[in-house]
This record gives sequence, C-alpha cells and structure tokens, in this order.
Amino acid sequence: MRILLTGVAGFIGWKTAEFLLKDDYEVTGIDNINDYYDIRLKEYRLSKLKPFKNFRFIKGDIENHEFLKEVFEEAKPQVVINLAARAGVRASIENPHIYYTTNVMGNLNLLELSIKYNVEKFILASTSSLYAGQKMPFKEDLAVNTPISPYAASKKSAEVTSYTYYYLYGLNVIVLRFFTVYGPASRPDMAPLRFLKWMYDNKPVTIYGTGDQSRDFTYIDDIVRGIIMSIEKINGFEIINLGRGKKPVSIIELIHKYEALLGKKAHIVFKAPNKADMESTWADITKAKSLLGWEPEVYIDEGLKRTVEWYLKEGKDIGFEL
Repeated sequence: MRILLTGVAGFIGWKTAEFLLKDDYEVTGIDNINDYYDIRLKEYRLSKLKPFKNFRFIKGDIENHEFLKEVFEEAKPQVVINLAARAGVRASIENPHIYYTTNVMGNLNLLELSIKYNVEKFILASTSSLYAGQKMPFKEDLAVNTPISPYAASKKSAEVTSYTYYYLYGLNVIVLRFFTVYGPASRPDMAPLRFLKWMYDNKPVTIYGTGDQSRDFTYIDDIVRGIIMSIEKINGFEIINLGRGKKPVSIIELIHKYEALLGKKAHIVFKAPNKADMESTWADITKAKSLLGWEPEVYIDEGLKRTVEWYLKEGKDIGFEL
C-alpha cells in the first residue's frame, strides 16, 4: 500500500514511518523542516529512515498546493496520514496566523487533493487540547467547542473540515486525538525531553504553575500502533482518542521519576501558569479498544526508562538546543 505521510521529520511522523516501512508499506514522506525547534533532531530522525528502500523523502510544505499536487501525481497515495502541524499551545498565542495556515489551510489542501486523486483513506492527527473545560476522562462525543488556545482552535477547524469531505465525497476519514506523546527523540518543547535534558545538564527545571497539573502521557510506540490499526480497520468517519487511559501523572511526579532514573535531584523553579495550558488531560479509550482492539502496552515507568536509555546512548550527542 502506498502511503503519503506528512510531517515525516517530526516526532510522531518519524516513528510512524519507521513502523510502516518495517511492515513493507511504501512511504513517501514530506516535511518542510521548519525551525520551530532545533532541526538537528529532525535530521537525526530522517537519518534513521533513509536506509529503507521503500522510503522516499521530499522536502516541502503542505501550505503549497502546487507542490502537493506534484507529490500526489507522482506518489499516487492510497492513504494520506497528515501528521504535519504547527504544534505547541504557548507558541500558538505568539503567532496564531501560521497555526491556521498550516493546520487548517494545509489540511484543506490535502483533503482537496485526496478527492482529486482518489485517495482511499485520510488520517488526521488531532489533540487532547480540544477537551479544555470538559469532564474527565474525556470521551470523543463531547462538544469540544471551548478551545483555549489558537493551536486547539486550529485543530478543531481541521477536524470539522475533514468531516465535510467525508460527508460530501465519501472520503474515509479517521481523526485521532493524541494525548501527550513522549519517548525517545520526542519534541524538545514538551516536558518529557525538556526536563530530561535540563536535569542531565544540571540546569534548573522550570515549571509553569504548581506542578500539580497532570497529563495522560502516552508512549510513542503505542500511538503509532493505533495509527496503523486505523489504516487497517476503520472506514467511514470516526474520531478516536489514543491515550494511556489511566489516572494522569502530575508534572511533579514526572520529575520524581526522572530523579530516580538519573540518580540526581532536580532543582525546580516555579513560574506563573500560562492561561492557555490545560490543568489535566485523561483519555477515555473505550472507543479505541472496541473499534481497533487497541490499548497501550508501554506504561509510564517503562516508557521513561526507554527515553532515558536513548538519551544517554544517543540523544545527548545530537547537540540540540532547547
């Protein structure tokens, strides 16, 4: 099967491509390699994919319709997995326009071309950030009409636009709402890798808020298994949570777990909370279990252990800056 995977140099995109390639899918990956965070991490991820003979990388931007048209004509994808996005809640407040041009207009470009080139299935990466103000654990049928950041609002826009293309054209669309994905070579603007690097470098660990805020941390391999199961098992239109599905882990707990793994004490600096940050996230994964037969296999202690082992073996030598 021919897959077009956007955001292939990103954390989730890279690992998704790796799993697909090992399963003998033919993957065309695109990414604009933007400098939202240190591109050395993106180059590291791509270097792990390039040895695969069934992989092709094309540098480009999903905002560029003409570029995408050429890719579709050449790659002839049967499935599009849109993992390209401007991510980051706080950064979206500083530059909301680019979040909409990428997350909304870029997704629209992909939907339009998917119809034109007879794509069979479209998978959109969405976010737990949509559930702000809702009762936990979060179920997919909640209204999610109160996004508290431009990032979350842009993802809501992408979701409803994708539904329109399902309704009008019968395009199979699966929206996957991810819950705080972590693991080796993850995004350095997120707590799991950021805290690890700070602690390893003996630098202060900055927490915005009290540290009691909590997340449904979900290991990368589990997320990728859910994406691939969606390709194989889902038709029509579905929104599905992919999260750990257990009581969320607080930021302070996360730091204590790193302290035990690294054998060193964190020096914590507390700063004022950001208004756009959610207090907690917690996925109801009943739907993922029933439709996909999916549930997470790697829980937080094992996932953090693997992350630390990767960092000590490879990550610290990449030389990326926060």
